[in-house]
Amino acid sequence: MGLLTIDHLSEGMILKSDVHDRSGRLLLGCDTELSAKHIRMFRTWGVLEADIAGIDDQPVVASVAPNLDPASLAVAENELRPLFRNADLSYPAMAELFRLCLFRKVRNESR
Repeated sequence: MGLLTIDHLSEGMILKSDVHDRSGRLLLGCDTELSAKHIRMFRTWGVLEADIAGIDDQPVVASVAPNLDPASLAVAENELRPLFRNADLSYPAMAELFRLCLFRKVRNESR
């Protein structure tokens, strides 16, 4: 899966899977090319991310903060993974919680 947050979506990207709103209603089907109107619609309906064709899975480390030391991020991720072993990180809220914990851990250890 190539999940991208709403802030990283752009016109012309192709959906790899259907996009649903928070209540499960289908907003846009797979293989649809995104337009600016679609991205605005996602924001309106509370969509946090979309699965985009041609995007490989990127580790959570890459999406935390580009200005943090990659080695520190990798160490922190390895320490946090056991705490999230039963969490479904494909669920947007859990992925965001993991990302925030990772960012905080790296930031606090660099002080």
